[in-house]
Amino acid sequence: MDYLKENSKIWDDRSANADRWSVPVSSEEVALARQGEWSILLTPTKPVPRDWFPQELAGKQVLCLASGGGQQGPILAATGANVTVFDNSRTQLDKDLYVANRDGLTIATAQGNMQDLSEFADESFDLVINPWSNSYIDNVLPVWKECARVLKKGGILIAGFSNGVESIFDPVKIEQGVLSVEYKLPYADVDHLDDPGIKRIAEAEGYIWGHTLTDQIGGQIDAGFAIVGFYEDRGGTPLDNFMSGSIATKAVKLGGPEGRG
Repeated sequence: MDYLKENSKIWDDRSANADRWSVPVSSEEVALARQGEWSILLTPTKPVPRDWFPQELAGKQVLCLASGGGQQGPILAATGANVTVFDNSRTQLDKDLYVANRDGLTIATAQGNMQDLSEFADESFDLVINPWSNSYIDNVLPVWKECARVLKKGGILIAGFSNGVESIFDPVKIEQGVLSVEYKLPYADVDHLDDPGIKRIAEAEGYIWGHTLTDQIGGQIDAGFAIVGFYEDRGGTPLDNFMSGSIATKAVKLGGPEGRG
């Protein structure tokens, strides 16, 4: 089974059913962004701090990576940035085109695997934003390497992701509000499809991989980034009663002045 294609189909369905990451921003939000009043989410609840972004976004080349759904891309396009949205789901990308057509924005879209950005030239972007999405791929290290390649020196990568700890718990019991440690990290749904509960959840919500922090954070550093911003966020599961399950980082590609250009 090609799990990348399966996740694309699953996210097409989730998008068609108004998943929380598939509800386009309103015309009012776009209008406010044009006036300089905006925020975006890369994790479930906390907006990304404004000082994580370049002071001036107008004219910047921005890649919204695995970021379809009509949310982050249109807001950044409304600031005057030149935005490309890249996603594995065609239906998610269509949400961005819908907002662009509705509100007179210019947004380019491309469908593909976030581990392979070969259609983009080296050092072609000033900013990459990557919402919580890399749990849907088996290996995050190529993502960080590709982000480093397509970013200009001094370019910024802002990413949201799971810290992986949720994957050590039985996902069926989590649905019932029970935290039962069953699995080790790194984790992969595809290794446990003999469990009918995991198979049911994966087929409905997407095939998940639980990555280590060594790969999530250390992988960015190894790819040539300096981590200069960090926060945690809650994720909407029973784990919230004990800890934050999501992380966001701001990283700068070494070799140039941060955020300048």
